[in-house]
Amino acid sequence: MRIVHIANFYGPNSGGIKTTLHELGKGYQSQGHEFIYIVPGTGRYEETTIFGRKITVPGIFLPGSGGYQVIRSNRDLKKLLAELDPDRLEVSDRFTLISVGKWARDRAIPSIAFSHETLFGLAYKYLPTFLPRKLIVDWHNRRFARNFDSIVTTTDFAAQEFTELSLRNIRKVPLGVDLENFSPTLRNEKLRSELLRGSKYLIVHCGRLSPEKDPLLSIYGLAELRKRGIDARLIVIGIGPMWQKFRMAAKGLPVDTLGYIADRKKVAAILASADVTIAPGPLETFCLAALESLASGTPVVASKHSAVGEFLLLKEETPAGAVAVNDPDAFADEIERLLGRNEHRWAARRAAEKLPWHFCVERMLQLHQIPLRAEVRSLSEKAA
Repeated sequence: MRIVHIANFYGPNSGGIKTTLHELGKGYQSQGHEFIYIVPGTGRYEETTIFGRKITVPGIFLPGSGGYQVIRSNRDLKKLLAELDPDRLEVSDRFTLISVGKWARDRAIPSIAFSHETLFGLAYKYLPTFLPRKLIVDWHNRRFARNFDSIVTTTDFAAQEFTELSLRNIRKVPLGVDLENFSPTLRNEKLRSELLRGSKYLIVHCGRLSPEKDPLLSIYGLAELRKRGIDARLIVIGIGPMWQKFRMAAKGLPVDTLGYIADRKKVAAILASADVTIAPGPLETFCLAALESLASGTPVVASKHSAVGEFLLLKEETPAGAVAVNDPDAFADEIERLLGRNEHRWAARRAAEKLPWHFCVERMLQLHQIPLRAEVRSLSEKAA
């Protein structure tokens, strides 16, 4: 099968969408399928990667997004798709690529679109109150779902705004985590000491510095911990439109902003060497960085309003982390409870092991109605 995936918001510094795209590509190819992914860039060019055949088409930079791009011309995109003649089509962008779903349906090409965001949350954060925000969101979601055979959401939180409308083509497919590259075995005491710079506890914020992710809460939570006499230091991995504001807010506090780190092995070592990671974004529909932290054996404190709590084993005696309302005191409370307690580190790894990437790949192939190879099906049955 030739599977084509189109993704906006993909670039050198992007996180979750790029990781998802690459892991799906590797997984599909391991099953013997051809994978082509189309992304925006500065021009038109092609290259062969380990993830599949990458086609870059001209894009437009989104102001204030920190460098994100969207594909410039859907008309040219559809001409390219006609040339590629896909057997299956996937789309990662619920905003500008809706018409691609109709294009596929008119040609009897099965299509799946990912809903990576909560439109309800974004609308209530950014649209003025005088607008009928729920009506706008419901209208868009019905239109979005109508244009594709299936809409994939990664968590119950992400699915909620669709299930409220009783839409029948919503499918839940959790994303996964690389359990080999993110592992507790990568804990590095020398690196930890270098990052701590004399402090006792190492806290990590790994994520894009943009308003919808509420990154300043990580700084305010650290400040509260310091007021309580807890000698913690914050390491920040990631960049975004709030970079300068974030650095200004961190002045006078033990905070190191490392920017975007392309070397995933280095990111994995930092996560494994930390005591706790923070995922403050209230609109996270999954948060791969949080799952990578868990795979590294590091518990996560996340926003109570996001989807992250769904995989933190919160109902178990020893959870893989904690959730808190988006308030510095509340975050500091939960971080303080987790510090120095190794049992939560084992729980973190156990939670991550429930979500290997091959489960996601297999579920996607099932949605595409593509049979799994017998040997892979056997391994999945054993894992289950």
